[in-house]
Amino acid sequence: MDYGTEQIRNIALAGHPGAGKTQLFEALLHAGGAINSPGSVERGSTVSDFDPLEKERGHSIDAAIASTDHKGIHVNLVDTPGYPDFRGAALAALAAVDTVAVVVDADTGVGHGTRRMMQIAAERGLCRAIVVNKIDAAGANCARVMDELRSNFGNAVLPLNLPAQRRSTVIDCFGNSSGDSDLGPVADWHQRIIDQVVEINETVMDHFLELGEGGLSGQELHDAFEQCLREGHLIPVCFVSARQGAGVAELLDIAERLFPHPGEANPPPFVKGIGGDAVAIEARPDPSAHVIADVFRIIHDPFMGKLAVFRVYQGTLKKDATLFVDDGRKPFKVAHLFKLKGKEYVEIARAVPGDIAAVAKVDELHFDAVLHDSHDEDQIHLKPTSFPSPMFALAIEAASKGQEQKLASALHKLADEDPAVQVHHDAELNETVLRGLSDLHLRVLIDRLKSRHGVAVATHPPRVAYRETIGAKAEGHHRHKKQTGGAGQFGEVFLRVEPLPRGGGFEFVDEVKGGTIPGQFLPAVEKGVRQVLKAGALAGFPLQDVRVIVYDGKHHSVDSKEVAFVAAGKKAFLDAVAKAQPQVLEPVVDLEVTVPDANVGDVSGALSSKRAQILATDSLRGGEIVVRAKAPLAELDGFAAELKSITAGRGRYAIDFSHYDPAPARMQQALAAAWKPRVEED
Repeated sequence: MDYGTEQIRNIALAGHPGAGKTQLFEALLHAGGAINSPGSVERGSTVSDFDPLEKERGHSIDAAIASTDHKGIHVNLVDTPGYPDFRGAALAALAAVDTVAVVVDADTGVGHGTRRMMQIAAERGLCRAIVVNKIDAAGANCARVMDELRSNFGNAVLPLNLPAQRRSTVIDCFGNSSGDSDLGPVADWHQRIIDQVVEINETVMDHFLELGEGGLSGQELHDAFEQCLREGHLIPVCFVSARQGAGVAELLDIAERLFPHPGEANPPPFVKGIGGDAVAIEARPDPSAHVIADVFRIIHDPFMGKLAVFRVYQGTLKKDATLFVDDGRKPFKVAHLFKLKGKEYVEIARAVPGDIAAVAKVDELHFDAVLHDSHDEDQIHLKPTSFPSPMFALAIEAASKGQEQKLASALHKLADEDPAVQVHHDAELNETVLRGLSDLHLRVLIDRLKSRHGVAVATHPPRVAYRETIGAKAEGHHRHKKQTGGAGQFGEVFLRVEPLPRGGGFEFVDEVKGGTIPGQFLPAVEKGVRQVLKAGALAGFPLQDVRVIVYDGKHHSVDSKEVAFVAAGKKAFLDAVAKAQPQVLEPVVDLEVTVPDANVGDVSGALSSKRAQILATDSLRGGEIVVRAKAPLAELDGFAAELKSITAGRGRYAIDFSHYDPAPARMQQALAAAWKPRVEED
């Protein structure tokens, strides 16, 4: 089908694990005619879960993309992972869509994944809809789930259709006001959603009050509905059974009539410039304008090579076009342009504004790269997506000698594909550390190293990501003087240090008067200070939240040189830090543990023994309790196995980085003592 921007609907399926997102993805593709029959998660035959690990585990790990046509529209669907362990892929995919359809299980109801994705979509200004799936399940209770949704997300939550005939079908309650549903008379719900929609626009409201619903034009009602979605004034609910097909075609009809096309959704947050000079700009879905596209997914395909998946925001991107990457001066030619259908790549001639497409074999492309065809669009980028900090880590090395380079290349590809993966090499310890969001996330990454990249690895726990800071103001001084027979070295530095608020980072301030340290040597002083920031001053961990003020010094017209002021700056900074109440900070995480109610006492006791602060407990359906707490990350080593033992495998947990706090005094002393022997050896 030939289509333009107004025919495109970009929709992500997101939500709690087990809600049936992948099965709904299959059902929508089948209803639109993109596949002959829907695949099965159990049989491993779905379009989206094509990776061998996804088939083995029975759930999504990566975001998958496919499209279908329906009644004159082109629907780009993105199936996102539900497990919090794989949030990186889910969050990255949200940058490409206009509407997030949060899928909820009609039996289990609202989960923590539901709440999280609703909040993230709202923060990003995306239009939100809720799809209640599995309405035909034996334990489904649509009325209870509807009450749960309104209790959690407010009175803006209202149905567009309702389950009917004992949950075997659905009935429209937005365009239709007659009939009965499993949730009561359709007319009652119809009136509530119409009232909600018309009150968003004063003109529409006046027409409604004067002429009634029949006096409103279809365009007026449509425009008011779109405004409600954009402003979060309405969160529509649709009911479906992806497995039986009830409500699936109706959901595509709703997408065609009511979901926004790229020109109607909230504009993407593009800025032009760097840092404080950056200003917001508008990327217009104009097919004749310069091309602007943003990469939201990188795939390293064994046959296609490196593939960059992007959304076009402005202009028309054509095969054989010449594009620039970010601010690069060297263009590349689009030799092939693809649409994705799970693991298949379908070649296309062009991508219009709002469409999702891909290019292959361009090494310069990376996640969040901006593609453009004119230097007028240099220094343009999307507002960065916020990803959870990868707090779980493994030190990793090749199991066999001679595979170090192959391992390094494979780790680079893993980090390229997942924005929530970090790979860091500690030169001091000669240790490569792989960081992810959970134990499960890391296990999947290790499995992929072997199955996809052919690298077997050995792992062991790395050091915890402690930090250092100071607790008071202090002054430091050092004179570096070295004479070796020829030209000497001389540099003298006086500086002050001050603590910054937690999260304040680092500030370097020049208050030198009278040229006592010539301007050309101040970068050398800062370089010496930054060496300490990186290597640590108390226990060998990076130092943060400190302001350094250089206010005096001395130089020699012949012997002063950069290396002398690097050394003087470093030693003066160490001198000041030693007097400024240095301390070690430990990472503290937000912890959400879901357990059977019979195990709450044991789990709470286990958390208390780990210096955790329990903040709240909430009851869920099915006899489960969510325990919310803050805990030092270092204390959670082995918690997964302990939780499994306490709950007989029924417990689960998720963590997010919260902040850094001073470590206990005894721990600080032990960490400092363990580091000092290495310092003395230097």
